[in-house]
Amino acid sequence: MSKIANAFENGTAFIGFLTAGDPTIDKTVEYILAMVDAGCDLVEIGIPFSDPMAEGVVIQDANVRALKHNTTTDDVFDIVRRVREKTDVPLVFLTYINPVFFYGYEKFFKKCAELGIDGIISPDLPYEEKGEISQIAKSNGVDVISLIAPTSSERIKMIAGDASGFIYVVSSLGVTGMRSEIKTDLNAILADIREVTDLPLAVGFGINTPEQAREIGKIADGVIVGSAIVKIIEQHGEDATDALKEYVSSMKKASNE
Repeated sequence: MSKIANAFENGTAFIGFLTAGDPTIDKTVEYILAMVDAGCDLVEIGIPFSDPMAEGVVIQDANVRALKHNTTTDDVFDIVRRVREKTDVPLVFLTYINPVFFYGYEKFFKKCAELGIDGIISPDLPYEEKGEISQIAKSNGVDVISLIAPTSSERIKMIAGDASGFIYVVSSLGVTGMRSEIKTDLNAILADIREVTDLPLAVGFGINTPEQAREIGKIADGVIVGSAIVKIIEQHGEDATDALKEYVSSMKKASNE
């Protein structure tokens, strides 16, 4: 059984993302633990990929930096192993399907089960092709997290109907990145999804300020932040621990106000 439900037991969940291997393997372990210490309820760990098409420039650059250090999927699994020695916080991989395919589905998900990965988010895996990994993932106790975008209104019932873990609600069209305002009618989208599922609904894409987290936290079960965290790591490099703790703490607090 995955531990994802635990993330939503203490008010609105704050979910943070970083790219594995940026700036180093050791620092990724340190930064994940720092985020958890500061109040992160679930951590998304990005597996570096050469063509992250759903990502904005901040996360694209993080992928480039990690790959320049030759960060491999096995390195990412080693990060998880080391994190698991210190915490049982829910952990989810965010990865494009290509690295999983080349690693081998059976081998990949067996490793997830061994090391305690609770879920997987794959932005380029269409719902129609989800079956390619869903059974293998399920048999290894890994939830395949479904994404629902503002354009998904006709498909909400289908996508949410067999979702597991939580549902990642995409707040805005386009790629990931920090936005000054979220213009999507999230109330309507969340209401539509809640008609067909009891799973927690977490909103991501564009959220980066406490004010945005406060507003999203009032209507969603979780607030997801990626680019703003990756930007802090970009700016501070190997000295980002204190800045990450301060930021995550403020965002967790705001999400529950």
